[in-house]
Amino acid sequence: MARNVMQPDLTRLNARYEGDGTGALRVALSGALGQIAMVSSFGADSAVLLHMVAEIDRATPVLFIDTLMLFEETLTYQRDLAERLGLSDLRVIRPAREALFQGDSDNLLHLSDTDSCCDLRKTRPLEQALQGFDGWITGRKRFQSGERAAIDLFEHDSTTGHLKVNPLAGWKAADLAAYMDAHDLPRHPLVAKGYPSIGCAPCTGPVAAGEDPRAGRWRGQDKNECGIHIVDGRVIRRQAS
Repeated sequence: MARNVMQPDLTRLNARYEGDGTGALRVALSGALGQIAMVSSFGADSAVLLHMVAEIDRATPVLFIDTLMLFEETLTYQRDLAERLGLSDLRVIRPAREALFQGDSDNLLHLSDTDSCCDLRKTRPLEQALQGFDGWITGRKRFQSGERAAIDLFEHDSTTGHLKVNPLAGWKAADLAAYMDAHDLPRHPLVAKGYPSIGCAPCTGPVAAGEDPRAGRWRGQDKNECGIHIVDGRVIRRQAS
């Protein structure tokens, strides 16, 4: 749970910083909204927000969830990018060994129940890691469609009490590409292979031209979120059986 601090006026914050993602990020990292961490997948365009954070405060806590099913390319990219940006408080979060033994001892849960696998390997470890923080920064964008199409810059998680900040909510794909070019940021190596959205290796595939950028995530299933984000004002909680 988040600490017991005064909740900010999200309506005012959203009105003030709409169209100014950098300003939203600066106020989030100023301490005015409490203790804020950044959560990063070190995915396809994560370098943009990580660079923005590093430009403001390289000591910002950055939480990276290693589900133990990530692409090897992601793990290498995470190490190289964190070093390049000088991130001094990178925290690699992994699911507890005991929880994996009880819930997925053969590493095959993703074949029968992807929701429970995500809950076991990502949602629960993140909730544990966020204890003691008042909020967290995400890299979600509206152009990613689905449940993300209407996200605000600042959101409140009524379940955990955390503030969620989405500085790139209004950015377009072209904005991300232009920023990466302007700052000479390295791309995730899988982007060149047709992966515009990158998650765990067993549940992520390439995307064809013209498809939604997240079409390669859990392809063929009625699922496009891992469960750590808000849908219709609620955090999706899926408990492993």
